[in-house]
Amino acid sequence: MFSSFQTLGVRIDAVQMLDAVDQLRSWIDGPRDITRYVAVAAMHSIAEARENDRFRLVLNTADLVVPDGMPLVWVGRSQGFPLSHPVCGVELMDTFCRTSGSAYRHFFYGGTAGVAEKLAQTLRDKHGIIVAGTYTPPFRPLTDREEEELASLIKETSPDVFWVGMSCPKQENWMYEHRDKIKVPVMLGVGAAFDMITGNARRAPEYMRGNGLEWLFRLASEPRRLWRRYLITIPRAVWFVCLELLQFPKFGPAPRPSGPSTADGTAKD
Repeated sequence: MFSSFQTLGVRIDAVQMLDAVDQLRSWIDGPRDITRYVAVAAMHSIAEARENDRFRLVLNTADLVVPDGMPLVWVGRSQGFPLSHPVCGVELMDTFCRTSGSAYRHFFYGGTAGVAEKLAQTLRDKHGIIVAGTYTPPFRPLTDREEEELASLIKETSPDVFWVGMSCPKQENWMYEHRDKIKVPVMLGVGAAFDMITGNARRAPEYMRGNGLEWLFRLASEPRRLWRRYLITIPRAVWFVCLELLQFPKFGPAPRPSGPSTADGTAKD
């Protein structure tokens, strides 16, 4: 497996885009007896994991945790890993589909009404992929009957790769909870990639992405939804990452007391 580094108690695999693509293909082409899942971790993921024991477990249980965003690339470099670019969800999805073409069967789970279907059609037209199926879940946990219907659909369509497009930490928790319930070689949580590839959301210009400023573009695009994430939650985590890099160990993970938790794994107030 790959070398990795840790930040605030979260394992990040020191991989680049082609490493990740090669690993996905190896899992799909190899024995298919278990379901693996991939977490695309950005600073928002690290911030969530610092405050939530269960979510930190979810990330650290993932078979591959790729560094999404320049801040984690910089953390990896500070620990001696020659990372040059982040492995973000939208580029991972597009690169995998482009390089594998019609070799595999894809299933798209998530997004708002019509987005998964539009995404499937976009990638089929662009890269010639084979679409096994799509499913748009409700904005609530699936009922037992819906879980059975989804499992049957996946068994019937037999996808090789299962793309999950939800928000963090919902998509990572979903993959963790379903890794023993659905049978596919690999699941990937790619979040906003569903909207970005279909054109429902815009990406930051390349110069902003390369300089760690994508957050500013997203904040300007959706200030009401994202202001707390980018002005409070992530800056706090960045501060603790800096303290950790300066070898202040007490500023690592901040586990919450154990107790009841909500469906998405966050502690109840």
